[in-house]
Amino acid sequence: MATKRDQIVAEVVNILKQNPKGVRYSELITALKQALPEIPVNTIHGTVWDLEVQEPDQIYKPERGLYLHASFKGQATIEEKRPTKMTTIKEESFYASFADYLKGELGDCTEAIALGGKIFGDKWGTPDVIGKDESKKSDIIKHETEIISAEIKTDDAGLITAFGQACAYKSFSHKVYIVIPKIASEEDKSRIESLCMIFGIGLILFDRNSIENPAYEIRVRPLKHEPDNFYVNKYLKLIEDKLF
Repeated sequence: MATKRDQIVAEVVNILKQNPKGVRYSELITALKQALPEIPVNTIHGTVWDLEVQEPDQIYKPERGLYLHASFKGQATIEEKRPTKMTTIKEESFYASFADYLKGELGDCTEAIALGGKIFGDKWGTPDVIGKDESKKSDIIKHETEIISAEIKTDDAGLITAFGQACAYKSFSHKVYIVIPKIASEEDKSRIESLCMIFGIGLILFDRNSIENPAYEIRVRPLKHEPDNFYVNKYLKLIEDKLF
């Protein structure tokens, strides 16, 4: 007589074999409850949560919350490494709309401008969009000027580089965002999201194939921190006439 655990594992394997692209945790639990109604849901949860550890020869977990049958592991690796179709739209096309998004939708800036290029003139890079947030005359409690920077990437193959650039902007910015395509792989988005939460960087997803409607979507809000005033003044002097 098969134990409840044996029944759950057998059903999980059966479900995953029918789904080469994998099954999300919540979907897997739902399918198991339907297939095994006589087994308490808590028992199902308790069995499934670490199956990739208990049954490594059959179950593979390529990313947080996604379960894959081990026979598809090599195929998944190939698909993860294969670049998605490149867009013909340049990053510069999104600078202005994201500057407007920072001011209007997020309300993080009182002024934001498109920048990009090599205006800062060093290897640490130049933000694609930079903005400032200043107190209004009507504010009862006023704060010092804050600088907000953003790095936009339409090429999801360069996400690691983009994240490194975003980290560099923290030296002169109170808040930093990285803006990446929604079409990026789930594993890449999950990894970037985790890093953004660790380093206090904001994460925005967008449709890289639509200039008219990029559909910016905030995934992680940035944490405010105090930048190094030396670098704040060094770089902002170069764009003082543009931003102030």
